[in-house]
Amino acid sequence: MEELDFTNLKIPNQISIMNPYRDSEEIRQINRLFYDKYYGDNTKRWTIIGINPGRLGAGATGIPFTDTKRLEKYCQINAGEKTTHEPSSVFIYDMINIFSNPLDFYKFFYITSAFPLGFTKTNDLGKEVNYNYYDEKPLQDIIAPHITKHLKTQISFGLHTDIAYCLGTGKNYKFLNDLNKKEKLFDQLIPLEHPRYIMQYKLKQKDQYIQDYILKLTKAIE
Repeated sequence: MEELDFTNLKIPNQISIMNPYRDSEEIRQINRLFYDKYYGDNTKRWTIIGINPGRLGAGATGIPFTDTKRLEKYCQINAGEKTTHEPSSVFIYDMINIFSNPLDFYKFFYITSAFPLGFTKTNDLGKEVNYNYYDEKPLQDIIAPHITKHLKTQISFGLHTDIAYCLGTGKNYKFLNDLNKKEKLFDQLIPLEHPRYIMQYKLKQKDQYIQDYILKLTKAIE
């Protein structure tokens, strides 16, 4: 995990980097089980790019948009003593199970993040909350080169570059689309509404968003 060592990264005050891979042997073991199970082959996949890991999803399991409940229920991988519930993970796995099932879904798609590690910040109430790489321009500027390097590394693992998907139709899409125009990583970057936004503000339209996901994702497979 040396490539995920950002201890010397100069980030703005009050913002912390969350590195579950470095901090937990249990999470490293979960990762080995998950990625061996779903990605232990030489098949090329299309990528779906999120923002950066959150505390209750990848922060707890090391796997993007996979909280401990979904990890155990749908992937049959023991998550240990910790129990986390992330609304974004609920949406993703509901979508995956309507698509088919995790084994079939992950044969085609690889979910990652623009930046591989999460950020947190203590709010005015003294509570540690998730933080996005684009929430402060100085933070975005500092990690932009690392995002570019990270995505190029992911592509080298064996990703299709004709189509990629971006989770988020706002700031994440704007940043990644501008980056893609500059670096020419993918021929086409297709935005999907972010699961967190759907679960928080558009819950009644959740089924419609799931169908929109599946319609757009199957465009790559066809």
